[in-house]
Amino acid sequence: MTERKLEDALLDRLQQFLIELGHGFCFEARQKRVLIGGEHGFVDLVFYHRVLKCHVLVELKNDAFRHEHLGQLNAYVGYYQQHEMTKGDQPPVGILLCTQKNREMVQHALAGMTNKLFVSRYQLALPAASEMDAFLRRVLGELGVGDGGAGV
Repeated sequence: MTERKLEDALLDRLQQFLIELGHGFCFEARQKRVLIGGEHGFVDLVFYHRVLKCHVLVELKNDAFRHEHLGQLNAYVGYYQQHEMTKGDQPPVGILLCTQKNREMVQHALAGMTNKLFVSRYQLALPAASEMDAFLRRVLGELGVGDGGAGV
């Protein structure tokens, strides 16, 4: 799936996506063009959070996490902090969504960055019912809940 198709799918289901993000998110822009040092960049999705009083920039990647993704997002967050914040705003937050993340690589890539950046992974499809059942059995078993039998 291309990043554009992922973005289109999210925006086709914008109401559901906003509800999943949580209370206070307002959609502001798609492919927001920013000019940084004579070069154009495009922030995939821009939201404003009414409660937190800050912009939330979302970058979508159709591959596994790479440290250069964070560099791109950090540049956009820095731009918003310098050029888009208004009186009373908190610093912007960046969210990078990718297909896989290597926690150790993310930890090192975030080291020393002062902007609020977060990395998470997404799935293009739900796991098969048998995989979900096995996962629930394992988790419930670890918690000592239920009998681990059928119908979990």
